[in-house]
Amino acid sequence: MPELLLEILSEEIPARMQARAADDLKRLVCDGLKKADLSFESAEAYATPRRLALVVDGIPEKQPDISEERRGPKVDGPDKAVQGFLKSVGMTADQVDTVKTEKGLFLLAKIEKEGRATADVLVDVLPGVLTSLPWPKSMRWANHEHRWVRPIHSMIGVFAGGEVPFPWGAGIASNATVGHRFLAPDSFEVSDFTDYKSKLAAAKVILDPADRRTLILTEATKLAEAEGLTLKDDKGLLDEVTGLVEWPVVYSGQIDAEFMDVPPEVLITSMKKHQKYFSCLDADGNLANRFIVVANTETSDGGKQVIAGNERVLRARLSDAKFFWDQDRKTSLAAKAPALKDRVFHAKMGSMDAKVDRIQALAADIANHVKGADKDRVRSAARLAKADLSTGMVGEFADLQGIMGRYYAIHDGESKEVADAIAEHYAPQGPGDTCPTKPVSVCVSMADKIDSLVGFFAIDEKPTGSKDPFALRRAALGVIRLILENEIRLPLLQAFGTARGLHETTGDPGEDLLAFFADRLKVHLREQGVKHDHVDAVFALGGEDDLVRLLARVSALGDFLATEDGENLLTAYSRAANILKIEEKKDGRAYDGAADAGLFDQDEEKALAASLGDAGPAVGAAIEAEDFAAAMAAVAALRGPVDAFFDKVTVNCDDAALRENRLKLLNGIRTALDGVADFSRIEG
Repeated sequence: MPELLLEILSEEIPARMQARAADDLKRLVCDGLKKADLSFESAEAYATPRRLALVVDGIPEKQPDISEERRGPKVDGPDKAVQGFLKSVGMTADQVDTVKTEKGLFLLAKIEKEGRATADVLVDVLPGVLTSLPWPKSMRWANHEHRWVRPIHSMIGVFAGGEVPFPWGAGIASNATVGHRFLAPDSFEVSDFTDYKSKLAAAKVILDPADRRTLILTEATKLAEAEGLTLKDDKGLLDEVTGLVEWPVVYSGQIDAEFMDVPPEVLITSMKKHQKYFSCLDADGNLANRFIVVANTETSDGGKQVIAGNERVLRARLSDAKFFWDQDRKTSLAAKAPALKDRVFHAKMGSMDAKVDRIQALAADIANHVKGADKDRVRSAARLAKADLSTGMVGEFADLQGIMGRYYAIHDGESKEVADAIAEHYAPQGPGDTCPTKPVSVCVSMADKIDSLVGFFAIDEKPTGSKDPFALRRAALGVIRLILENEIRLPLLQAFGTARGLHETTGDPGEDLLAFFADRLKVHLREQGVKHDHVDAVFALGGEDDLVRLLARVSALGDFLATEDGENLLTAYSRAANILKIEEKKDGRAYDGAADAGLFDQDEEKALAASLGDAGPAVGAAIEAEDFAAAMAAVAALRGPVDAFFDKVTVNCDDAALRENRLKLLNGIRTALDGVADFSRIEG
């Protein structure tokens, strides 16, 4: 079946926008075809720096014919109704039929509508697609009302080998385009996608981003290996460079020796941020004095001038970086800390210096719960943690905050623990980020995050829906990982209270924050295969803010429910809870309190009461000792007496006193199980 080929050729589209724009183009065209009753078999979109292209295959040459019957008013109905119906179907009285029903004789219009040629439909559909294409940023022109990300040069519209001359902006689509801006700027015509792609390749344009990405990675790896080096993995940079070139040509250059004493993170960041260069590593994983550059053109000299030009530009860039490195070390990191008074953290929470004061006090308090944490070093690290924000290097490369602080701290003679804590206190910043494990680092990292969480919750700047401008979800997950991965027995409500006191706020966000942490914990544990309802069941008991203890309870609960005893007791709990819910609602009272042993009428009642009497203290003692497996074992001992009770005893008997006593036994089952978790929160 015929195919549609669409291309929009423009000035350079920002690399970060290309993939999304290609997807949007595909989505909008496909939606337009469906709306026009045009089916298709497949659709594929492509993007280069200068063009968006789309091929949709298997489109019929015309819309399907429409045949429908539309019933109108009665034949002898009001004239106004009859005329309105005739007008709506575009017919006269002698062109419509009649149909007899139980309610009388009605007008019937038989409408036959021939489908339009697909090429004509596309002329109507495609301009709307281009107008609707969303861009994060776009431009407008004086000679038409439409907006686009960059000035458009031309458009291709080809269907079934013929042109689709749809208008948009100041241009009309044709079957012609051009190749590479410098290497093949002449125009050429295309007849279909295969012809288009092959002619583009001949004109020095690789259409498919995946092909360009593979070529860049392959050639860059070869050049690095030829020097006995490896290419530093950087998927984000690879994706960005793929979006900067239509005809990638890969070269290798050299970093001057005078810059190799600058921290490698600085060199890597400078080359990546400013020049889009790939770094190379030696056999020990250290930064080598080579870089990989991807050009968008071929040269007659094999790239000698391109390499020399890039080395010259890099020399200037790295000279700036070396200047910052040398200047920053002329004064100590501690001497830079007072400048934080001039840096606002948040209008309602004061300066960055005030935040550092809070972090220092909170980190020292947290150190009481972190084994091996030296309070003096915790205070020192907290005091210096943000000081590198006042350096020239971090002013130029914000991504290096913390990293540069570590280098400057080592230069000043600070201990390794303090220097490492400065570098690590921002971590973990995501699920794939390494979590700090050194005691001093853990204290400062946790204090920084808890300070922000408490502060923003106190001023009611909480995350809403998908919006989280202050990354509080990430901060909470960071605290959760720090606690669980280091098994820190930190009472969160106590930590929140300490932080609140340092903020000197009147509101107490502790309970809201704990609920927020519960939600984040469920997300974190779900990724590890832990069921969210098990977390709910333990959290619902209230008063649990020790995440290590909570996780131990959740784990024991999960293990218990996976057993036959656990499964049967969950069923028994549900049965007891449902009976109690119905009867308490009907009677308007609660059946709490102990059952009267003098009213036991059957052995099964006596056995259950005895087991409940044993289970309660045993569960309480086990939980107090944090032996949650023993608590579950004590609950599991109830299974036999509970099963026997439900098999042999009629709860809703005719004797009112006996019924009440048996309902109290059911409440005993519910109470005993609720001692380890709120079983009503467990699904199934």
